[in-house]
Amino acid sequence: MFTGIIEEVGRVRKIAQRSGVILFEIGAKQTLIDSKVGDSIAVNGVCLTIVEINSNSFSFELMQQTFKNTNLGLSKIGQAVNLERSLKVGDRVSGHFVCGHIDCLGLVRRKILRNGAMELDISVPMEFMRYCLPKGSISVDGVSLTLASIRANTFKVCIIPHTFKNTVLNSISPSDKLNIEFDILAKRNPA
Repeated sequence: MFTGIIEEVGRVRKIAQRSGVILFEIGAKQTLIDSKVGDSIAVNGVCLTIVEINSNSFSFELMQQTFKNTNLGLSKIGQAVNLERSLKVGDRVSGHFVCGHIDCLGLVRRKILRNGAMELDISVPMEFMRYCLPKGSISVDGVSLTLASIRANTFKVCIIPHTFKNTVLNSISPSDKLNIEFDILAKRNPA
């Protein structure tokens, strides 16, 4: 379980096939603190298990399905990724409950910058729109955001300057694909 509050932006260092899975190595600093093999880390919102730790990186094994159905499969060496360690019992929940199980990929339709903040229009397959609730929570590449507006198969999120500056959302462009996880409470009681 995560909160969608990004702790650090890491960098993809290695992507390789190993024994039927994909080895994904990510350079990091902050999220390495107190992390150990077996811990869960959200990488662009995808819950992954640490299988190896070095002094300035950790590695994960991804199943082909995870690689294919998330934007991690589009990653390149050197690319930035959002990182968040899993929630510990007793931690403050500053965002919303995020499971790290991606529902679908969203397509960036429009990006508008205003006074250091950003508005994004993102389209998703129509069958997922029932989970979009006015002013509801959503996770976009692991970032906890609030739905600003909803129309047809597109929703808008507004990103404050701090979040824009400190996540990978600052480098996205129209036509990019983002990992979308709808709020677990909305999925429990869809509109």
